[in-house]
Amino acid sequence: MLIKALSCNILPFKPGVYLFLDKKNEVLYVGKAKSLKDRVSSYFINQKNLGPKTKILVSKIRKIKTFTVASEIEALLLEAKYIKKYKPKYNTRLTDGKAYPLIRITVKDIFPKVLIARKADEKNSLYFGPFPNSSVVWTVLRTVRKIFPYESVVNHPKKPCLYYHLELCPCPKVFNNRAEYRKNINHLIDFLNGKTKKVIKDILKERDKLSKKEEFEKARDIQRKLEAIEYVTNPLYKTFDYKIGTNLSEDSLKEQINDLIKELNRNGVFVKKLDRIECYDISNISGKNATGSMVVFINGEKDTSEYRRFKIRGVDKVPNDFAMMQEVLERRIKHIEWQYPDLVVVDGGKGQVSSAVSVLKEQNVMTPIIGLAKREEKIIIPLSRHSGSSRISSFSEVSLPKDSPALHLIMRIRDEAHRFAIKYHRLLRSKELTS
Repeated sequence: MLIKALSCNILPFKPGVYLFLDKKNEVLYVGKAKSLKDRVSSYFINQKNLGPKTKILVSKIRKIKTFTVASEIEALLLEAKYIKKYKPKYNTRLTDGKAYPLIRITVKDIFPKVLIARKADEKNSLYFGPFPNSSVVWTVLRTVRKIFPYESVVNHPKKPCLYYHLELCPCPKVFNNRAEYRKNINHLIDFLNGKTKKVIKDILKERDKLSKKEEFEKARDIQRKLEAIEYVTNPLYKTFDYKIGTNLSEDSLKEQINDLIKELNRNGVFVKKLDRIECYDISNISGKNATGSMVVFINGEKDTSEYRRFKIRGVDKVPNDFAMMQEVLERRIKHIEWQYPDLVVVDGGKGQVSSAVSVLKEQNVMTPIIGLAKREEKIIIPLSRHSGSSRISSFSEVSLPKDSPALHLIMRIRDEAHRFAIKYHRLLRSKELTS
C-alpha cells in the first residue's frame, strides 16, 4: 500500500488514462480521469466506501501506469484503445462478451463510410472501441463529424441528404473528388487513433501549401478545420461525463439500485426490487412527427433489445404531451407478452405523471410511477386521487442531493429515454424532408 501511496503522490492534476497492474504486470483495469491524481488517489483513500468487487481490485494492484492527454475526447479514445488491447478483467462491462458499440470505418470502399457497429465481423473495415454505451459513440461521432464530414449510410443516394445541408456530409462533392474525401477519412482515422499532433501537422502543411499557390479560399477552409480541432482538444472543452465515484460499475450499479429503493420507500413509493425499470419520453415539434420512446433497464443496465418506439397516432398535430404520453402507455399495456416493470419513470412533471397514472389505473396495473422534472431534477411522486376519478390531486416533489446514487440512476435512465425518442423523431423529420 505504501508503493501505491507514493505513486499517487507523483501523479499530475491533468486529464489522462490510468492502468492498474498486478504482480505479474498484467493489466487489471483501465480508466480515464480529468485529474489523474484525484481519481487514482480515490481508490486508496476512505476504502470503507468501496464496494466488494472494487476492494478485491485494489488489493491486487502492484503497479500504476498513467498517460496524460490534453483533452477529454483524447482520454476517452485512449481508454477505449487500451481496453481493446489488454481486455482487462475488471473492465467487465466492456469485456464480458456483450455487443458493446464500436465505430466502424469501411476503409476498403471507394468512398469509406463511418458507421456504428456491434460486432467487428467485417474484415474489410477498421474498428474503434468498444465504448461503454451508444450515447458515448454518438458524442464522439458528432464531435469529429463537425471537423471531418463523412458519409454515414452504406448505400448513399446520388443526391444531397439532410446532413449535407448541415455541412456534415460532403455527399454531392464526394462523387467527383475521391482523393479529397480519402484524405479527410485518413485524418479522421488518425484522430480516432489518438494521433492529434500528426493530424494538426498534416493540416498545417496543407494550409501552407494552398497559401503558396494563392488558393486562399481553400486555405481558409483548412484553417477553420484546424481551429475546430484545437477547440475540441482544448482542456476547457467539456464533452464527456467522467465516472462519478470510485467503485467499479458492478458495485456502483448495486449501490444506485439499493439507494433508489431506499429513497422511494422513504417517500411513499413502496418497492421491494428494481430488476426492471421502464422509462417513457415524448418528442415532437409543435405536434409534428410526434414520437414516444420506451427504454428498459435491467438491474441498472440498459437492455436495448427491450426498447420500443411509438409513432403517435391519436393526437393530430397538436402539441399535447399529456395525451401523447397516455397514448404511448395505453399501447404498451396492451402488450401483455412484455414483462411488466417494477417501476415506471416518465420524463416530465405532474401532467405527465398524472397521465401515466390514469392509464395504469384504467388497466388495473399496479406498477409504481414517478416522474423526473427536467429543470430542477425533482422526482415527482403521485400521492392521492379525486374520489371516483383517476385524476391525481396532489404530488410530492423530492429533491435528492446532486451526488445521490439514486438520482444518478434515474437521470441516466431518463436521459436514455430522451435520446431514444429524439432519435426516432429526427428519423421521421429526415424522411419528411427528403421525400
